[in-house]
Amino acid sequence: MSDLGDGHGATGEEPPAPGDGRQATGEKAATGITRRRALQVLGAVPVAAALGQVPAQQPKPLTPAVTSQVPSGPAATVAAPAAPKFFNTHERRTLHVLVDYIIPRDEHSGSATDAKVPEYIEFLLAEKDANPTTQVAMQGGLAWIDAEALKRFSKTFVNASDVQRREILDDIAYPAKAKPEMSHGVSFFNRLRDMTASGFFSSAMGWQDLQYKGNVFNPGYDGCPPAALEKLGVSYDVMQTRISPQER
Repeated sequence: MSDLGDGHGATGEEPPAPGDGRQATGEKAATGITRRRALQVLGAVPVAAALGQVPAQQPKPLTPAVTSQVPSGPAATVAAPAAPKFFNTHERRTLHVLVDYIIPRDEHSGSATDAKVPEYIEFLLAEKDANPTTQVAMQGGLAWIDAEALKRFSKTFVNASDVQRREILDDIAYPAKAKPEMSHGVSFFNRLRDMTASGFFSSAMGWQDLQYKGNVFNPGYDGCPPAALEKLGVSYDVMQTRISPQER
């Protein structure tokens, strides 16, 4: 008997048994494959499994919608995307020092660095749509303040003492009193001060410092205070003098 055909007619199929009640080609017409060929394929599966071509035993799925592969160990933690970087290490240190002079820690709240203001500023500057003028101004300003510290004290701003730092900041923090030669530092510090305030007061720490309540329902509203009504020259009694449309 041949493996792929045994000469039993054109279909290669055994004739039906007497009383079978089926056509000789019925099985092939219904399935598109002869019974002999199906048995050959099925018989080859154990051999393939023994050769490592298919798993000898397929694992049952945990659920229809869940993978059948059970993890052999703890699932790997997906790392959070890295924060965008704009400043180098030295610039970032200088920025941290400067913003804490603008909003220091006090009895009401933490400092600008506690509110992650430097990260806020760096995120804005690292965006692909960031304003190039602002980017240049910020990095140039940090370089300017270092150059000023080196000129005065032969050390960078972060390595200067508190007294030395304040000496430089006092010369650029008050535009009306600043000398003309301090104009670049004044422009930089104005921009940095605005960005620091924006970052701080848009943070949760800043909201709490302002005691901002938001759109909170007030169940005890008693209307406009009498003092305000008197100042405006109006009264709730005016409503009683009006004639309703039905009475006109």
